[in-house]
This record gives sequence, C-alpha cells and structure tokens, in this order.
Amino acid sequence: MIDGHGDDTYSYAGIRLNFSSNVYNHFSHERLFAYLKERLSIVQHYPEPVPRSLETALAAQMGIGTDEVRVTNGATEAIYLTAWAMRRWRTAIVVPTFTEYADACRLHEHSVSFIRSLDDIPEGTEGVWLCNPNNPTGTVVSHEKLLKCIVGHSDTVFVIDASYAPFTLQPLLTLAEACGLPNVVMLHSMTKEYAIPGLRLGYLTACSKLIRWIEQGRMPWSVNSLAQEAGLWLTAHRDLYRLPLKELIQERLRVGHALEAMGICDTLPSDTHILLCCLRQGTAAELKDYLARQHGILIRDASNFEGLDSRFFRIAVQSSSENDELIEAIEKWKKTKG
Repeated sequence: MIDGHGDDTYSYAGIRLNFSSNVYNHFSHERLFAYLKERLSIVQHYPEPVPRSLETALAAQMGIGTDEVRVTNGATEAIYLTAWAMRRWRTAIVVPTFTEYADACRLHEHSVSFIRSLDDIPEGTEGVWLCNPNNPTGTVVSHEKLLKCIVGHSDTVFVIDASYAPFTLQPLLTLAEACGLPNVVMLHSMTKEYAIPGLRLGYLTACSKLIRWIEQGRMPWSVNSLAQEAGLWLTAHRDLYRLPLKELIQERLRVGHALEAMGICDTLPSDTHILLCCLRQGTAAELKDYLARQHGILIRDASNFEGLDSRFFRIAVQSSSENDELIEAIEKWKKTKG
C-alpha cells in the first residue's frame, strides 16, 4: 500500500495537529538532532552493509543474542522480508489490521485468508500474522491466550507485530519468551517507540534458526548511515523517551467518552492510546477533509483496513489541550451535518 497510510501531511497545507499517526508527538529530539548534525560527514561513506553495531547494542539492551535480532528499514522491511521467507505459504491474517501484511503476502504469492480471532485459524495454515497490540483497534490478545495458541499450533509460524508494545500496560509476550519459541517472529518499530518515522528504523527478533531463514532475502545497505547513528544514540538514551502512558490511556478514555456523548460516533475498546471510531453519520473521508482544511487537524481515515468501511476513523491521542481542540472541531463538523 503506497498510499492510504496515516501522517499524510503532504496532502494538506497548514496541518497544526496530527492525530493520524500512532506516534507520540511530544518527545524532544533536540539532543538527537544535535548529535546527528555533528555526524553528517558520515554520509560521504557507505554505511555498514548490515547494521551489526546497532544489532549488537539492541541485543545487549534486550538481553537476547545478537543472532536473534536483525535491524531493518522500518518495521515495513521486516514485514516484507518475512513474507518473502514464507513465500507461497497458506497464511491467515487477524483483521482488522495493518494492510501491509496482506500486501506483502500477496506480493510473495501467499494464499491469504482473513480471520477475526486466533480461535478461527484454518486447518493447514502455515503462517499467522497478528498485530499485538493491534492497529487500528488498540486491543491486546492476552499473554496467556497467545502463548497457548502458539504452543498449540507448533507447525505454524506466528508473525507478531509488536510495534505498539510500548503503548500498553497489558502483559505481553516478552522478547526472551519469543526467542525461546521455534515458531515465533516478532516485528518491532523504533519509528513508533521514539517517534522518528522519517528515519525508517525497525527490527525483527526470533530464534537464531528463523533469523537465518529470513535474512537470506536481506539486501545490503538497506539502513542508511544516519539512521544507524540515530539508532545507536537512541538505544543509549532510551530513558529520554519514556511515554506518559497512564496519562495517554486516560486521555483516550476521556476523548472516547466525549465523542460518544455528543452522539457523533461509537468508539471501540482499546488497551493503548489508539482510538478507533465508527461514525453514526457521514464518512471518515468527509470528516478528515473537513478537519484538515478547516482546522489544520489530521486524523486517519480507517476505511482501507480489511474488515472496516467508510464510517471508520482512527486517532492517536496527544496532549489534553490538543485533544480538546479535536473534540471541539469534530463537534463543529457535526453541526454542518444538520
């Protein structure tokens, strides 16, 4: 999916507030920018063909082996690499979810089926894709249920996108647990954790056997020099990027209650800062265009997620004052609908 993602600020002039991408917009990157400015001369040389230095740093931070982690050009490269390794497999994707899984699987000639729950895995499925916590719903499959399912389907490879793990208080499958299982690949996003979508940094973790299988399709120099430098700096300064998680989840609850109280939409349960909404009138495309052009506010039209329709939009809550502006703008849109 080339078009249809969130954060499409390039499509509008004058966006002030961005709720369309699932990143937290209030980290300060001043120290990172200053560091990268000092390191700009490295663009005159090739980066490491594969970013071993960053992989070593991440492995040490996470307490896993360097042979159990591979850094990628965003979580998106990890998705496509994994889909390539599983080419022509019978795969099931738990929906609604990120469209890129299906796109990657189709590109590599998978036979794709869509399921609503891990309880619905078809017989003969070779690979299952699950976003946990999920995008766009923000929901979490419990640790107990997920582990039981993985162990109970030992001949099936589970690809678990854990990009939103930093945004929930619910217990999740740990990296050590996942690397100790022979049929689990986990995808991770430094983009989301550190709010650096333009740098494109992600990684995948798995047992060494699965890593060796997946990295056969890896291309050299997929992660540029500045991205690798940024990854090393961020890994060393992780404490500067602690999310105000309790506050964000409280804000998500507050915003959801406010939107439902005005009768504009129904909101779905979430275990993160993500809020998926279903309009009672109008379409998400209409609301998005109005908010962007009249108020400089960007939301995510969620109609292109498998299993959703034109009524659905998604937001990632931000500060309370910004959330108030969003609520007020949506209320004004409601008045235009009569």
